Amino acid sequence: MMIRALVESAFQTGYLSVESEGLLHQMLAGRIYRTEDVAALTRLCDAVRAGLIKREASSNISMEFLALKRQ
Repeated sequence: MMIRALVESAFQTGYLSVESEGLLHQMLAGRIYRTEDVAALTRLCDAVRAGLIKREASSNISMEFLALKRQ
């Protein structure tokens, strides 16, 4: 649920904060997610790539990490 809440927050604000991105990394690294979370992450990654959501983090490495973990 936490992953989906972070994703929804990003869609509501139009921004993915550094803190939210860090929490996503922690949950993915700990494998603390469900199928619904993977779908939410897919939406988030697609929205970031399309420019619908802006990232506070300056590096693309973080989003690549998210994309790799959801596979």
